[in-house]
Parts: sequence; structure tokens; C-alpha cells
Amino acid sequence: MRQRLSSEPDRYRGRRRVPTPPRSRYAVAVTSAFVGAGVVALGAAANMPDTKQVDTEVLKSLQSAQVADAVADRAADETAASRSDSRDSAAKQNVSAEQAAEDVWLLPLDDYVFTSPYGVRWGKLHAGIDLTAPEGMPYKSVHAGEVTQAGYNGGYGYSVTVKNDDGTEVIYAHSRRVLVKAGDKVKAGQVLGEVGNTGASYGVHLHLEIHVGGAPTDPIPFLRERGVDIKLQVESVYAGMAAAS
Repeated sequence: MRQRLSSEPDRYRGRRRVPTPPRSRYAVAVTSAFVGAGVVALGAAANMPDTKQVDTEVLKSLQSAQVADAVADRAADETAASRSDSRDSAAKQNVSAEQAAEDVWLLPLDDYVFTSPYGVRWGKLHAGIDLTAPEGMPYKSVHAGEVTQAGYNGGYGYSVTVKNDDGTEVIYAHSRRVLVKAGDKVKAGQVLGEVGNTGASYGVHLHLEIHVGGAPTDPIPFLRERGVDIKLQVESVYAGMAAAS
């Protein structure tokens, strides 16, 4: 070992080495922090009511508030804002009830659960959306048009196809039975058939499919642009006028 010369500066002179605390101290500190956070969480939970004791009316109010918040978020979107402007302009033009009935877009069911989106599923394109509802519940036309197909249709089971004036086609599949026939003129909101489980179906539901220019398109954004939000179960602003006509 080389001996330090007296001329070399003492780099450590006057310095005090502080011993590194053992790892166990860090472990104790971290553990204490987690325990403290747990105590706070337990304290907060203690102030919450038992879920078995929650009033059903309170739950309904909370659900309504969530839907209202979702609607508010959608309204804040630039696209939704532009649609709002166009709706205001249309309202100023004193649209008649008859015209509203022709232009309106509606929800296909009064009550349902959105269960499957448009997109690739099990390696194949699921060309529509699935809405679960009780068997036998009537489903309605989302828009005015002419029935071009009604009856058994292979994998679609008992289905109805409605062609709109702009060429758009809407397919309602897996029906228990259909209540219209090819050639019928239908209005938005008119009952077309009943929810079922026929054809290549995995359970009782309504399969809703929309074709634009002969090709399937995602019904969610397509209907949203026309004032109908499938996920929020919100209908067009003209729904009330169409129902009254």
C-alpha cells in the first residue's frame, strides 16, 4: 500500500462520514406510509353507508346524474357543438311535425343493454352492434323507409331490412318474429318485429346493422351524427314531434 506523501492534499481532512442507514429503516418507513394510507382509506370507508341500506331512489338519482354528466361531456365536444348549432338553426325554421317524422332518427328499443360493438370478433367482422333485451320486446324502425326484406335470412335468422331514401340500409336481425313485409312503407318508431334468438345467435338480442353504399359501417358514430346516442340511450331532438304526428 502506497504511503501518502505529506505534500499531497488531504481530500478527506475535516470531513465526517455519515453512516448509511440500514435497509431495514427504509423498509420500516415505506411500510409505515402504506399502513397510514390504509388507515385513511378505512376511515373514509367507515363513513360510507352499507350498500344493502342504500335507498333505491338514491341509486336512480346517481344513475341519472351519471347520464347527465355523460351528456354534458358529449355536448362539450366540438362535433357535438356543431350539431347543436345545426339543430338550433333547424328549430328556427319551424320544422313541421310531418317533416320531423320524415327526418327523425330514433332508438330501436325502449330499453336494452349494449353488449357488443362493431368490429372484428373471433377473427371475423362483426358488422353491427348487439343490444340485449327481453325476448319478445318490440323493436322499432330507427328511420323512415321501405322494407326490402322481411323473413328468415340465413345467419341473420328472422330479420328485417329497411332502405332509407338516401340509400342507407338498416338490418334488424335474430328476431323471434317479424311484423312487416317487403314493400311496406314504415315511419321512424314503427314496430318491425320482436327481439329473439334465431339464426347464428348466441343469445336473445337485437343485432342492428347499417350499410352505407352497400358496405357495413359502425352504427354508433353514424347514429350519433343524427342525434341518436346508442350508449347513452338518447334520441333525436325531433323524437317528441315525430311521436305526436
